[in-house]
Amino acid sequence: MKHARTVAISLCVLIFGAAGIGHFVNPAPFVLIVPPFLPAPEVLVAVSGVFELLGAIGLLIPRFRKAAGWGLLALLVAVYPANIYMLVNEVYLPDMPQEKWMLWARMPVQLVFAAAVAFGAGIWPRPQGARSGA
Repeated sequence: MKHARTVAISLCVLIFGAAGIGHFVNPAPFVLIVPPFLPAPEVLVAVSGVFELLGAIGLLIPRFRKAAGWGLLALLVAVYPANIYMLVNEVYLPDMPQEKWMLWARMPVQLVFAAAVAFGAGIWPRPQGARSGA
């Protein structure tokens, strides 16, 4: 279980770290998928990039790992409307095959990312013997 958690952390750090850097190196694709009802897409892309980087770094530090995991889960929820916007309006990223199934595939992939974050951060599954809070 410890090895699997290390793999999940490593993959999440790579994915969120790369995406966070991408928000600053090449923000245009991210700006493209911000739903038009949201204000200041460039600012939102920068803010989400900062939080992706903070989350990735936080996952590397055991003391902050669980807080970083919760932060990344909140971020995934916050950016999910971009995936819905892409699907509903058939917005494709540059260099992305313009196939509708690719847009549909993005939807559950976000849930896989969430599961990897929760597992890597030690949020889920709950450790055996953990109190239910009830």
